[in-house]
Formats: sequence, C-alpha cells, structure tokens
Amino acid sequence: MRVAIPALLATLWLAAPAWAQPSAKSLDVAWWRDGKIEVRELRQGGTASRPLPPFDGARQVPLASLWKLFVYVYAADNKVAMPDYRCGGRDPDEVYCCDAGQSIGHDAALAQSCGPFFSPGRLMIAKAPWRQYWTGRLGGAPAGDFAWLSDPAQLAPGRLVRLDSLLRALDSIPAASRADAEAALLRVVLDGRGAGTARWFGSQLRVKTYSWHAQRRAEERIGGAAGWLADGTPIWFGGAGGSSNVFEQWAPKLAASLPPVGAADDGGCVVVDYFTRYPIRAVRGERGVAAPGPLSGRYHVQFENGQNLALRSTGELMLLQEKGGRPRLRGRFGVNEYVARVLDREASANEPEAAKALAIAARTYLQQNAATVAGCQQIADSSATQRVSPSPATPAALAIARWTDQLIVDGVTVRYHSNLPSEGTMAWSEAVRQARQGKHYDELLAAAYPGGALSTFGNTGVRCRRLAQNEDWLARSVPRWQRVLLREAGYEAPPQAPLVCALSSGAPYSEQSRNRIFMRPLATREDRITLAHEYLHLGLRRHPSGQDEEYVERLARRLVDLNLEAL
Repeated sequence: MRVAIPALLATLWLAAPAWAQPSAKSLDVAWWRDGKIEVRELRQGGTASRPLPPFDGARQVPLASLWKLFVYVYAADNKVAMPDYRCGGRDPDEVYCCDAGQSIGHDAALAQSCGPFFSPGRLMIAKAPWRQYWTGRLGGAPAGDFAWLSDPAQLAPGRLVRLDSLLRALDSIPAASRADAEAALLRVVLDGRGAGTARWFGSQLRVKTYSWHAQRRAEERIGGAAGWLADGTPIWFGGAGGSSNVFEQWAPKLAASLPPVGAADDGGCVVVDYFTRYPIRAVRGERGVAAPGPLSGRYHVQFENGQNLALRSTGELMLLQEKGGRPRLRGRFGVNEYVARVLDREASANEPEAAKALAIAARTYLQQNAATVAGCQQIADSSATQRVSPSPATPAALAIARWTDQLIVDGVTVRYHSNLPSEGTMAWSEAVRQARQGKHYDELLAAAYPGGALSTFGNTGVRCRRLAQNEDWLARSVPRWQRVLLREAGYEAPPQAPLVCALSSGAPYSEQSRNRIFMRPLATREDRITLAHEYLHLGLRRHPSGQDEEYVERLARRLVDLNLEAL
C-alpha cells in the first residue's frame, strides 16, 4: 500500500531505536498477560520456541495497518457513523476494498484492510473526543510511549511505536468494546490474508494483519498481525515478507506456540425443549419429587414408557408444568455449551479433528433450524433435530466447542448422521475414519459439504447454487493460462478453485473475500470471457491492476483465445 509519510514522522522513524529486520527463518511473537509482556522467537527447522532476552517491550515496531483497528474500535464504541465506502476505481489503495462501482462495509473493510474507509477525515473523527476516549482507556493522557494515540491525524503507517505500548493499548479495550472488531477479524483466517489457516487456529485468533517496508530497506517487506486471542489476550507477531507469506509459512508453528487460551464468555443463548417425544411422568431429586423451577443437583427423570434417566443441573435446567399437570424440562445455555452437549450426546471428543467438524456442523444446524424466541435460539432435543445431553458438557467437548467458537458452514444445508453418509450429510463414522488417516477438520467438512465454505455467525453471504459446467470449463482452462498469467505482475492463483454460483439478477461479479464468482450459465463466447474476467479479479485481488477494468477485459479475451488455439 503506497502511503506518504510526513517528514516529521520520517525523522522520528530514523531517530528511533531500530527494529532489527527479522530473518526469513524466524518469527517474533509477543503477548501481554498478567501485566507483563512475554516474547518468543520461533525458528524454522529448530526446536521448540524459546524466550529471547534481547527482544522485549522496548522494541520499536511499525504501526503499519494496525491504525485501522484503533479507529474501528473508537468509532464502534462511540457510535460514530461508519457509512459504506464506495470504490471509484481511481485510488490504488482501493485494491484492498472493492471493485469499482461496488461498496464495502465496516467489518469487511477491517478484515480486508481498506485504508480509505477508515480515514479519520472521512469519518469526521475530531482530535478532542479521540484524545478524551483514549485518556479514559489508558488511565492517563496518551503521551510518552502512547503519544501515537494522541491525535487520529498522526496515525501514519510508517510511525514506529513501542511494542509494549501497542499491546497495552489493546489490553485497555474491554470485551464489550472489542466484540465487533473480533467478530470481523475472524475472517482473516477464513478468507483474508490468512486464508486457509483456520485449520490451525480455529477461531482462537482475532487479529488485524499488516505489511510494511523493512526499516532502511524499503524494497524488503515485513508483515504479521496484532489483535487478541479468544480470551482477550493481546498478541502481536511479525516476520519477513508480507502478512500473507507470514501466515502461510508460520501458521502451524505459531498455533502450537500460542499461550493457553482461557475460557471466553459464551455468547448467545439457546433454549432446548427436552424429551419432546417422550412424555415425562416425574422428576425426582435427592429430596423426592422435584418442584417446578430451576433444578440444581442430581435428578432422575422417570418417563411414561418406564425408562429412567439420571442427569445433573446447576440451575440451567428448568422444570415446567404443562396445563394438564405433566412435567416438562427446558434448558438454557450459551451456544458453546449447547454445541458441546450435542457433541457429548451425538458423538464424542475422543477424535479431535472429527469432533471439530461435528461441532461446526452442529452449530450450523442450530443456526439453520432453530426458531428465535425472545432473543434466544430455540430448538427441541430430538432425534429429528439434534440430541442434546441434559447434563453439563464434558471438559473435552467444551474445549472443542470453544476452539471452533462462531465457526459455521455457509452456502449449503447441513445435516449429519451417525453412520450413513449421503449428499449434504456428514457421517460421524466416516469423519472418524478420515481423521484417523490424518485428515483435518476443514478437509472433513469440505468432503461432506462440497458446496459450502467455512464462515462465522453474521458473515454469511448469498447462498451459492453452483454451476458445474462453468466450474468444469474453468478447471480445464486455468492450466492452459498459466504460462501467460505467471508473467502478469501481481497475479496470485487463488488458494482453492473458485466456486461459480448462479446469478439471479444484475451484472456478474466476483466475491473476493469468499473466492466465489456469480454469473449465468455458459452459453456463448462472451459468457466464457466473463468467467475469465471475474477469475482475473480473484487472481489479481491484491494488486492495483485488478481494479483496471480495461486491462482485465483485454487479458480475459486473450486467455479465451488461448483456449481456441489449444482446440
């Protein structure tokens, strides 16, 4: 991203203590916990991560794109209007935002690092309220090590800041104030700069990426990310190369080196009506027949069919009485507690990768099938829907549910079965078999739901009705195009083959954040050019030439002509 650095800041940059250029074989990681900074240097091909004494909180790091995160938090917390930004096609920085003529909202703008969206001038953020806000957060005026937060106009990407001040500023933001930012930043490991790394991080990493020039060697790039872990722990990491390269190269080792993540607040609420197909005769506790109201302790449920079931409750189960006097049980849980109880009842947590896949499937099923009543999702405990354990979730199942927090499958109807796989249905037995062969949870989901994509609550897009003919044509064509495309500046092949989805109305377009193309079925040469055109927008998504419609159209026609030559 090309951003001019004011002369004063450039002088401060040169005068500040240097950030040693990271080696291509190392990654620097730091987090803030219990009032102090902890640092690690990860090495490729080495042993486990180790403390690195020379690397401490005094290190100067570039603010780079991280300034957008602080603008987002301020604007969201103070209810500053953040209207969608409409791309005009003239600003090169819009390559991180949207195609010419399209718009981008605040959550996508944060995940995609759209600088024009967060311009303090565009959002009309004044210095005085900004300074007052951060004074309240930091417990004192933003001066000294926090001087970079004193004026929104001074949030230049080239500014160097002390690492511990950056982490402390992130730590000053309470859970309620960072909730929207965290939800938006979950996209980074799904379809952002860290696309494909949700395999390693699940939903544990909520970070804003950055890429910048190496100090005094502008031709070299540095990159990484900063934000929070799921429990609110502030984290920062950086290494050689842009942020995409850092994620691609370091994701497994970084994930294994993160500090243990504590239990986060369980968002949302789910109301479960238990045993809807099995009438209850009585519920008995240690002191006899239980009275209507919250249940706390151990109980036995006696059914009309003569069966008995033992359960435990700590107040989350409620004994109700129907009009005819028949007892009825209802539970109220957070979403992760609910998902963990489904995992305990329908399967187990003994096979972690299969359990992660089923947890995401169960969360998706809940979203697709529950009714909304008084602000809660309401669903029955039934073999016709999802069976839910009436006792508290096991620690192993709860850990899986929290690791996959908010993750769902978008774009398809999700079902699952214990042992009978079918189209759009994941079989638990098959998931376990594939997991034991080394498959990861995202691969299990892709195999069971080939038209779906990992997503999060609130980030679901238009359903994709796939055009198989279009996808087949593109799959045959792309290999023929490679000798041309690899010579084009800025071209990066999408990490997976794009989904091509049926367009119901309007002009064809590419959905870059989700690697999808919306168009009509192939019928003419112009349709094939359209498909090539939208594929190029995906392949050039991180380069300004991807916004040049004339260039993209000329190249698309040239590629389609290559197909004719091959024939």
